Amino acid sequence: MNEKQTLDEAAGRNRPRSRLLRDRDFMTFWFGETLAMFGARITALALPLVAAITLNATPLQMGILNAVEVAPYLLVTLFAGVWIDRLRKRPLLLGANIARALLLAVIPCAYALGRLDMGLLYACGFLVGVCTLIFDLSYQSYLPSLVGREDLVEGNSKLEISRSAAEVGGPSVAGALIGIMAAPFTILIHSVLLLISAVSISLVRKREEIPPRPAGKRTPMLAEIREGISFVFRNPYLKAIAGEATTYNFFSQVIWAVMILYVVRSLGIGAELLGFIMGAASVGSILGSLSAGYLARRFGVGPTLCGATALGCAAPLLLLIAGGSIAVSAPILFLFFFLSGLGVVISNIHIVSLRQTVTPDRLLGRMNASYRFVVTGAVPLGSLLGGWLGSQFGLRPTLALGSIGMLFALLWIVSSPIPKLRTLQDIANERAS
Repeated sequence: MNEKQTLDEAAGRNRPRSRLLRDRDFMTFWFGETLAMFGARITALALPLVAAITLNATPLQMGILNAVEVAPYLLVTLFAGVWIDRLRKRPLLLGANIARALLLAVIPCAYALGRLDMGLLYACGFLVGVCTLIFDLSYQSYLPSLVGREDLVEGNSKLEISRSAAEVGGPSVAGALIGIMAAPFTILIHSVLLLISAVSISLVRKREEIPPRPAGKRTPMLAEIREGISFVFRNPYLKAIAGEATTYNFFSQVIWAVMILYVVRSLGIGAELLGFIMGAASVGSILGSLSAGYLARRFGVGPTLCGATALGCAAPLLLLIAGGSIAVSAPILFLFFFLSGLGVVISNIHIVSLRQTVTPDRLLGRMNASYRFVVTGAVPLGSLLGGWLGSQFGLRPTLALGSIGMLFALLWIVSSPIPKLRTLQDIANERAS
């Protein structure tokens, strides 16, 4: 039997898959997290539209907004990963959701008072990013204590169903809401949903144990961080996928810094239609999640990963042929989002499994933090470059540079041992030998 199995196989053949449906604590947590996921998708569309439409932001300002939202992942991740491992996770989840709700509520309040500007939007975007980082890192460590390791696959599968549903329906709902009310007021819905999520987390009855303190003198935090980063860059598989993800993130943010402006101003596509178009990425994501296991069994993990990466990296080239009437540009944009979602999700599923397979258990936490730090660090740089290029050379040339640059991400994969990899068990055998 392979070490890594499909979700259906790993869920267990001798126990009911729906056991968590009878677990009150998990169902309470799942309900709140589902609402928060839908709220996040609403804000993901509403916030840049607040800048682009309500505040008439320039391309550079849009790039700065994108950068400040992800800057916490560059500035805080490595320290937060070690810090969170030393504390109970549920209080951190509660605090992060309440803080995000209050911060997001500032935006519609400031708009109603006539005090909303880009400076305030930058500040809220950065602080919400810090809270989101803390929540994400805490959540990944909290779920095993909530459901037990034997039910992790079932728990993650149910949460991924919610995530996919939110990604499919969230942008469409956001577009419709923005068409009814001003974009700043739409963000208030996310704030309310986060408060409900916090209440749900507070109703979980299962006690979370305090993480044990190590015997003797604690290893310095910087030494632990250094070991995690060193492992990522020494391992040929991790080095390749980190390089690919870093390059992809950099050039994708060059694109995203100006794409909303290009779609809204140059192509004349409104918020309602844009929300529907962006939902195509989630349709592709669902199809990718359903087909990733079959493709790996049929063609091998390495070839599947290479093909999915190529698809995700090449999809932005469609942006360069989008133009003319809305009847022409809208289907092209729909196809772009669909293919991007399909390629990225298939590759991500196998990349996560690959990372887990090559990394010893004692380094998993620091590897994940180090990996996220490296690949996310390129995001604010790409956003700033995209905003500057858009303001200096125009929106379409910036899209062209970002789309072509995305293709270089594929070189990391094809020049590594990954293309020859048939199964993850091959790597497990390498570690054992």
